[in-house]
Amino acid sequence: MKILGIESSCDECSAAVVENGENILSNVIATQIPFHAAYKGVVPEIASRKHTEWIYDIVSRSLTEANLTARDIDGVAASSQPGLGGSLLVGFTFGKAFAYARQLPFIACDHMLSHLYAARLSGERPAYPFLGLLASGGHTIICKVDDFDKVSVLGTSIDDAIGEAFDKIAKHFGWAYPGGQYIDEAARQGDAAAFAFPLANLHKGDHRYDVSYSGLKTAVINQLEQFRKKGAAGEINGPDIAASFQKAAFEILLRALFNAVEDSGITTIVLGGGVVANSYLRASLAARTGLHCIFPEPSLCGDNGAMVAGIAYQYLSRGIRSPLDSTVCSRVKAFKRRYP
Repeated sequence: MKILGIESSCDECSAAVVENGENILSNVIATQIPFHAAYKGVVPEIASRKHTEWIYDIVSRSLTEANLTARDIDGVAASSQPGLGGSLLVGFTFGKAFAYARQLPFIACDHMLSHLYAARLSGERPAYPFLGLLASGGHTIICKVDDFDKVSVLGTSIDDAIGEAFDKIAKHFGWAYPGGQYIDEAARQGDAAAFAFPLANLHKGDHRYDVSYSGLKTAVINQLEQFRKKGAAGEINGPDIAASFQKAAFEILLRALFNAVEDSGITTIVLGGGVVANSYLRASLAARTGLHCIFPEPSLCGDNGAMVAGIAYQYLSRGIRSPLDSTVCSRVKAFKRRYP
């Protein structure tokens, strides 16, 4: 079964064809970074406009690269939630129109569930249940996964998502956009012990799996000198700030994740979202013994159509279809909060 998947939830316009939920035949991704870089963040109006301009060509290219035509497609899927409303509508409407024109089944896919599925496209099939870590510019979620569509949220950010915190720090210091990628690269040249930034104290009770980045951002932006290594002299440099901030940001996240591992007894962790491409995070988890951590390939960490097409196959295999009068939602609706 060959599924066309469309992803347009934010600033990547992507379409892909995946066969039987695992074999990627094509995965075309067009980034809008150059159009948003001047603003150091995604401008929703620009994003939706670019999706409108690009969507036909991106879908056409995905079919061409898969050596297929529209007649060869067995089903269509598109991201429906969460994301920027205007951006979601472009890909979602195109997907519904394609399905209607070809009389094909259509699936509305949750963007976050798709990110959890992305690791499966890299060749691993983790047994359920496992813990999921979703880390991106818009979301930070630690969850228990009992099936591809059965997810219980254990913890999340009570303020900024981790990727958002990276972008805001980069914007404050005038670093390149996107901030996450720049900080990852700059931190390799810096001293992670140059600043001892504070960690949010959310490790007890109902917040044992939650994270917070507002305090860390305040420390880095407004109180930088207070947390400098004692006895340090000379000019403060960007790589040291980047390395120290990155270390603190992931310590906050990993502390909450390891709390979930300890309490649940589940040692398999599947990761998804653009932030999980970070080299420091990957190295930190690789160094932790007793865990089986499954990462998507770097090209599948960010938003992409392949993860949408992949998870859609699972729904279609169960005979599940989405009505053509369904629509998009900018917020997460599919996840329920539950503690182990």
